[in-house]
Amino acid sequence: MAAVLPPEQHAARLRAPDERTREPGLGALLGRLVSESRQLVSDFVHLAVLDARRAGVRLAMLLSAGLVIAILVVTAWMGFVAAGIVWMFDKGVSWPLAIGIAALINIVGAAALAWWARHLVSEMPFTALLRQLRGEPPSPIDEKH
Repeated sequence: MAAVLPPEQHAARLRAPDERTREPGLGALLGRLVSESRQLVSDFVHLAVLDARRAGVRLAMLLSAGLVIAILVVTAWMGFVAAGIVWMFDKGVSWPLAIGIAALINIVGAAALAWWARHLVSEMPFTALLRQLRGEPPSPIDEKH
């Protein structure tokens, strides 16, 4: 009596023994390595693009929030100056003198901010990085910050 085998077992018996246990060759392994490497790089690039997009959205949100905060601070300052002018007028100071004093306070504040901002831009950008790349020691200014 003959045994009936399923087609895949029958085909496996017909193949030579070295074909069943044959491992992939060097070319197949290198091809697979290149394919997997290409997919890995593609995944990293995709992740970088998504992170950059998310960072851009967050930056836009931060800039918008900063703009709204600046508007609110300016309107609060204007209200404070107006209240000071009204208070000085109530104390007997003339309108022109009260407005002049308020303007002088604004000019002094602007000058103080300009003096502070001048020190922020006195040093060129990326000087610490350039100094590190050149192998120079850090400056005494960097130690304070």
